Amino acid sequence: MNDNEKEEASNLKEEFEWVLREEVHAILHQLHTVLVECAHRFPVPLYGNEGQKQDKFILTSQPEQLKCIVTLTGDSITHADISFKVLRQMHTTCKTSINQDGPWKLQQIQDAANHLQQAIGYIDNVDKNYVFRSSEEVLHIIQCLIGSLQRARTALVLPKKKAIDELMKSRNMKALSPNLPEDLAISFYLQSHKLIFVAYHLSSNHGTMRIDSCQADCAVPWLSDVLFMLTAALHMCQQLKDKLCVFSQYKDFTVGSRSASTILN
Repeated sequence: MNDNEKEEASNLKEEFEWVLREEVHAILHQLHTVLVECAHRFPVPLYGNEGQKQDKFILTSQPEQLKCIVTLTGDSITHADISFKVLRQMHTTCKTSINQDGPWKLQQIQDAANHLQQAIGYIDNVDKNYVFRSSEEVLHIIQCLIGSLQRARTALVLPKKKAIDELMKSRNMKALSPNLPEDLAISFYLQSHKLIFVAYHLSSNHGTMRIDSCQADCAVPWLSDVLFMLTAALHMCQQLKDKLCVFSQYKDFTVGSRSASTILN
């Protein structure tokens, strides 16, 4: 190795040690700040956030086929006045409601909150004075963070939709007042920054089951904020991961590869 190569390797090691000693902790602190702010936007108790925030929404579809006035408290619809015209029987209007005795739980909210709580916990478990010895140590934490944040985001963006027979047998459907006829079903779920309401009508045509549906949606402001912060946090994680992956190509790059006096200066 010539003098230029030695100097380049030495400079690279110095940068690597600075990243482990200073930049990793700085980025983890920034991530913590973003994620705690994200947690405080959730309507459920989460990392010091009291939760139980209440919002009211009106969902309608044209031409006046469906109307739903919803009160969202925490992770549940605690009240809703629902009316919709049965498809292919537009002269027939069906009405039902949700009340506090049988709220409609939106499990996506609690699932996302749990994954976010887990992500914050990974950062909380890192002592501020801890000296990282290798890129592998940091990459392990970053991978755990990315996994939790991706699961939190996915829970809100890609809802797990139930099969129609599973939906009709669900606790949520049985809590409606009055109960819907056996050939009708409804569903609420979150998708990206919106609350979605869907009405289903089941019918049989010459022995073949047919499902018609109509839906309405409305924007949920806090969801937009949460998704923006989760995306920003994932971007920060990816940037740090990319930087560390460059150093991890050099297997001899550990803090111990330089003298202690150099490291502490």
